[in-house]
Amino acid sequence: MNLVGNWSYPTAIKFGAGRIQELAEACAQAGMKRPLLVTDKGLADLPITQATLDIMEEAGLGRGLFSEVDPNPSELNLEAGVAAYKAGDHDGVIAFGGGSGLDLGKMVAFMAGQTRPVWDFEDIGDWWTRADADAIAPIVAVPTTAGTGSEVGRASVITNSVTHAKKIIFHPKVLPTVVICDPELTVGMPKFITAGTGLDAFAHCVEAFSSPHYHPMSQGIAIEGMKLVIDNLPRAYADGTDLEARANMMSAAAMGATAFQKGLGAIHALSHPVGAIFGTHHGTTNAVCMPAVLAFNAPAISDRFDQVAGYLGIKGGFVGFQDFVQQFNDSLGIPRKLSDMGVTPDRMDDLVEGAIIDPSCGGNPVELNRTNLRELFENTI
Repeated sequence: MNLVGNWSYPTAIKFGAGRIQELAEACAQAGMKRPLLVTDKGLADLPITQATLDIMEEAGLGRGLFSEVDPNPSELNLEAGVAAYKAGDHDGVIAFGGGSGLDLGKMVAFMAGQTRPVWDFEDIGDWWTRADADAIAPIVAVPTTAGTGSEVGRASVITNSVTHAKKIIFHPKVLPTVVICDPELTVGMPKFITAGTGLDAFAHCVEAFSSPHYHPMSQGIAIEGMKLVIDNLPRAYADGTDLEARANMMSAAAMGATAFQKGLGAIHALSHPVGAIFGTHHGTTNAVCMPAVLAFNAPAISDRFDQVAGYLGIKGGFVGFQDFVQQFNDSLGIPRKLSDMGVTPDRMDDLVEGAIIDPSCGGNPVELNRTNLRELFENTI
């Protein structure tokens, strides 16, 4: 199978092995001449990042780099990134990396021309209209993991360093102008990152499919995204050089982020405050929370999973799907409890309060409240 394509949904995507070589063309398409590459600390010195900076330099784009990005990026990282952007007189951002690098890169481009604090643009009602849309810099996104799908998203998750709450910052123009999905960039991912990011994509598809909101297009994308993860994540985990599996996982990641326009739910409502308070890996946290949330949502979602389980290659309808999810997690080295990731019950009140205000609550098929959220945390910690 020749896994190469040029797609225009939900934005322009250059998909295929080796397509990082088209970065200069992508920057020109976005109108950039002096881009700042934003990535995380762990990626900054790796060969894929240095090779990308070489491509930029050879094309006359310079090699501007900002990498002071934490695993759960905060407004402090954002302020430093905006300062670097302005100091270098940059005219656009290449958001490069996993979810943290992509999210912060998008926010640097968004905030570089704004005069209000970032929290004024939280994804609440029409708060996004407060932004000066003309001041948002262009973005080219280059994912190096297959999980968050932030490369095709209109929002970023930023952690408030004071309150330790994760906030979703939204604006339609935060959607990157061009995305380069090159599976060769994911070959060097460690197994635990391959598993955690892959299960993040899976959680996006599962929650989008479970959401009660009406969005048939997202519903269909979520089903196919789940199947791609089920069929390809074990292959990518077993052999990181399996480019076909890596490519299909990159597709699944973008599909999950596109599908969750339909809504997210309790998995993310739980994982956001856990990540903000304890610094856990987001995708792995989602995976740990998934079995308990599926059991909790069973009365509302069992019928729809009964209809698609066979297509996913799973026997036994929804019950079979539940069993599969736990076995899938186990096969990929995912802990069974959040306590295995350093999460402790002493912050239970903070976790519950963080979850109840998370926007993901609104997409859960069973209404969430402080009582049942506490029960879910107790079942996962």
